[in-house]
Amino acid sequence: MSVERVLWEEDATGLAGLVQKGELSPQELVDAAIARAEATRPDINAIAEPLYDAARARARTVDRTLPLAGVPFALKDLGIGLKGVPIHGGSRIPAFTADYNSVMVERHLAAGLIPIATSTSPEHGLRLMTESAAFGITRNPWNTGHTTGGSSGGAAALVAAGVVPAAHASDGGGSIRVPSACSGLVGLKTSRGRVPLTPLTSESWFGMIVDHAVARSVRDSALLLDLT
Repeated sequence: MSVERVLWEEDATGLAGLVQKGELSPQELVDAAIARAEATRPDINAIAEPLYDAARARARTVDRTLPLAGVPFALKDLGIGLKGVPIHGGSRIPAFTADYNSVMVERHLAAGLIPIATSTSPEHGLRLMTESAAFGITRNPWNTGHTTGGSSGGAAALVAAGVVPAAHASDGGGSIRVPSACSGLVGLKTSRGRVPLTPLTSESWFGMIVDHAVARSVRDSALLLDLT
């Protein structure tokens, strides 16, 4: 069975188990995720910034005993800091490039996750469809004539297309829940203050916005919440 097929059939928990047992390497998983990302990119248009070189470098050194060791992941192009990576917020205005990682990102990395890309969002996350003048239309992998919703539509598209088994997402007025419903995924809006938005902000949208994930399974969503 090909690694790309395993990437499609297993959730994040299952993939990490294969890495921990030595049946798959992080490098194999990351290479398969990148290949899948490039193969689907013209059809779904869900990537804002590819992080392929950094992902391959991290895959070579990740601790294989970590809970989600070597699992490919995506970070939303909105409201988060990833050191040295432009975050556009779905906009054509100059990107924000942090010289630090957000606390959420540090917890993702500490769990063994390997970001391979940032995922598209509508401009400033203000629409429930992931379309922008900056990046164009993000399309649903199940039917490219349909939307993946928003504002975490890029994250949902990458998970539904089998590029990554789970992806960082955020929700103020439905931005995790709508893409999950559109794409057949598990989406949970966590309680206010349950996971950190620091250091960018302590609260956003008067506490309405929370960060979490879209995932392929309930157990992945639960594990990601435990780890963050």
